[in-house]
Amino acid sequence: MALWNPWHGCHKHSAGCQNCYVYRTDRKYGRPSDIVKRTAQFDLPMQKNRAGGYKLAGGDVVFTCFTSDFFVEDADEWRPAIWEMIRRRRDLHFFVITKRIERFSVGLPASWGDGYEHVTIASTCENQDRADYRLPILLEAPIKHKRIACEPLLGAIDLTRYLGPQIEHVIVGGESGEDARICDYDWVLRLRAQCARAGVAFTFKQTGAKFRKDGRLYHIARALQHVQASRAGIDTIGPLPNLLG
Repeated sequence: MALWNPWHGCHKHSAGCQNCYVYRTDRKYGRPSDIVKRTAQFDLPMQKNRAGGYKLAGGDVVFTCFTSDFFVEDADEWRPAIWEMIRRRRDLHFFVITKRIERFSVGLPASWGDGYEHVTIASTCENQDRADYRLPILLEAPIKHKRIACEPLLGAIDLTRYLGPQIEHVIVGGESGEDARICDYDWVLRLRAQCARAGVAFTFKQTGAKFRKDGRLYHIARALQHVQASRAGIDTIGPLPNLLG
């Protein structure tokens, strides 16, 4: 598993962005989060080591643009170069999560066709409003591998009408940070049941910092949020990432 952040910085886009972890981290170091800049990793997939091999070894899963949004407007001029690097590195699998699925087609390469086999795109939906806006766009988009990320989960969501053969996986998680909003276990279980009925893989990724179960509110330390979610034992797929078969 590798991380590739070709640019850093973003603009808050919806309710799920309110307590963005990138903003929280940047604040600690006095960095502005709303200025989008290219990073030294911009061409990471093409960078080579001293032995002449790629720094990103073939067969790896590359989590792409996790300190920004892949489709953020500020990066429109840079995205074609990124798509070209992705096209050339078909020995890797690129995983993108976005809150801007409506901008998916902006600058899409001519070679895209009905999608690159080695690219997975997940649309986030933190509440029913964003699910009903973003997921029809995701379903219509020419993408080979589609996922849904209900992170941070801010309320009960009904995904029933959107789950089917196109959706490979639903990932659910609460919100981290001191100002985190509550994630209720009942909302998580409802989503799991919807996925089970539709035959879609499900992963409970993290509890979030404020986790409510059976009416009781728990404050979960950051280091334990993934651990506690895993201990629930409700996943229907192996540990993330499961992108290479």
